[in-house]
Amino acid sequence: MAKLHFKYGAMNSGKSDTLIKTAYNYDERGLATLTVKPALDTKGEDWVVARGGARRRVDVLAAIGDDLRALVDATADERKLRPLHCVLVDEAQFLEPHQIDDLFRIAKLDGVSVICYGLRADFRTAMFPGAARLFELADNIEKLPTMCRCGSQAEFNCRAVDGRFVFEGEQVAIDGETVTYMSLCGSCFMEEQGRAGVTVLG
Repeated sequence: MAKLHFKYGAMNSGKSDTLIKTAYNYDERGLATLTVKPALDTKGEDWVVARGGARRRVDVLAAIGDDLRALVDATADERKLRPLHCVLVDEAQFLEPHQIDDLFRIAKLDGVSVICYGLRADFRTAMFPGAARLFELADNIEKLPTMCRCGSQAEFNCRAVDGRFVFEGEQVAIDGETVTYMSLCGSCFMEEQGRAGVTVLG
């Protein structure tokens, strides 16, 4: 039976790179895949872009309110990708909970494996709704580790605006010229809170 997988990790844990490598492995064996990304993630436009430079074109850009199962089905028909073996989802935390339900249906009703990659929580330590639904539904959950600046394992995503760490603001802000992110361990995260004079955690 096909399964819904969630591979999560803090920023810089290699999620997009792992997705691209997984897609390549399917391609190499002649197995059809579709790559999905939320339209909310404007970085790279209709490409999955890994920090190391690897890229893969997105087949489905999912907008808010979209029926993701119907979109995947229509795209697979249009591109003659039958049988479809796997749906790969980048930045899955930005999907709506009902779209995660759609991915679950793709696995369980359509018999297509679904592998989601994304963040667990935002820069305020609050879980993204899409990630929360994945934790509720996924058959397999795997943490992809990454390292903090101090050498410990990083758990938290710290947002900087114009080079200064912030702990308030909208949940979603795509990294670019003004907004950047750093993955920190719990100790370093609380240290930055202290410097900013706020208490988000602890």
